[in-house]
Amino acid sequence: MNVLVILIPIALFLGLLGLGAFLWSLRSGQYDDLDGAAHRILYDDEE
Repeated sequence: MNVLVILIPIALFLGLLGLGAFLWSLRSGQYDDLDGAAHRILYDDEE
């Protein structure tokens, strides 16, 4: 049972860290242009 005293706060911290990273990526615009990269690979820019 003493292990749970250590594991539960670590699990909560990692969950909050992941949630914070996800919210940061939403606010910084990582998901704004989902189709841009898919269309950009079809164009041949070499001349």
